[in-house]
Amino acid sequence: MSQPEDHLKRLLAKAAKQGSQTAIKSEEIREKVDFVCRCPSNRAGVRLLMACLLAKLDRPEVDPRKPYTEIGTDDCFSGRTYDERFLGHFITDNRLPCNSTTAFLTPTLRNQNSPLMPDIELIGRPREVYKFTLELLDLVARGKAKAEDVLVEAIRMLVVMRDEKLGRMNELIAALNRGRGALPLSSEAIVTLLAQHLACKHSSRLPVLIVAAAYLAADVKLGETIRPLNAHNAADEQTGALGDVEVCLTNEDQIRTSYEMKSKKVLRDDIDRAIQKLAAHPHRIDNYVFITTDRIDDDIRDYALTMYEQSGGTEFVILDCLGFVRHFLHLFHRLRIEFLDAYQQLVLGEPDSAVSQPLKEAFLSLRQAAESDE
Repeated sequence: MSQPEDHLKRLLAKAAKQGSQTAIKSEEIREKVDFVCRCPSNRAGVRLLMACLLAKLDRPEVDPRKPYTEIGTDDCFSGRTYDERFLGHFITDNRLPCNSTTAFLTPTLRNQNSPLMPDIELIGRPREVYKFTLELLDLVARGKAKAEDVLVEAIRMLVVMRDEKLGRMNELIAALNRGRGALPLSSEAIVTLLAQHLACKHSSRLPVLIVAAAYLAADVKLGETIRPLNAHNAADEQTGALGDVEVCLTNEDQIRTSYEMKSKKVLRDDIDRAIQKLAAHPHRIDNYVFITTDRIDDDIRDYALTMYEQSGGTEFVILDCLGFVRHFLHLFHRLRIEFLDAYQQLVLGEPDSAVSQPLKEAFLSLRQAAESDE
């Protein structure tokens, strides 16, 4: 009997052979699969669809509408198991444009324990993602569509999307290289470029990458290096991290400086929580730095200054994100392009769930416009 991995490998080859041509004759099914796969604001639907169809293909006796073992019937199954154990590696290995984590831990799906019938209303946006997914599962359950055909179509669409994305990125990078002027960008031009990028939607991950890029560019000069960045949605309690960017002396593991990023104003509660984290940390650190893209209130700045003695010698400071990078770029003026290249590499290397594809493309376009001789 074939294993789920074997099914996925076979279906990927089948989807690749079809290329841009669909084998689905039903226009209704094609349009629904296309919508679920391409929806940019909700990537949980496609993983839900693929997990349930893979289970149906692996175990023909199950009902693809029953991905919860709590349902308790002979034809139910664990959708999360198929999603995490088999789809996760398949998606990562083939760089398919899906969420990096299971759909079954999203708020919409994690508390469900009843069949996903097409008439139930799942709370999530856009509504059509879940509506079309449940309708597709229902068509398969009632024998109106084959699980393999729908799953191949979903994989084919994801491969097409992946190749489209890579094509756009390669075109933007090539245009960036062609349009680069003879004179490198000034420090202030780089600050303006970053301000434009931060002003884009869904940019909360960018301050982390800005600070990380500064240390990557100047690590030799500073004698300090950053630890590997945690995932953007990983809680400090889960990872044991002190902050979003952790800095050590070169060839040391002990954290010396910790940066915590805020897309809103820093409050007293934020500082108090940081004190609690430091109290549980085995070593005293030198600096705990808040980086914010919002206004800094004078009373909060003053409150942070009082933490030096209370923490036993850790400096607490609150910095404006653009102010931080402006000072860095003028202090290390000769490393400004190394910084910008490091930032670009970090932005492009982030999963789409942290830095969306439009946000990556926006940076390349903004840099091309800034560096163009025109």
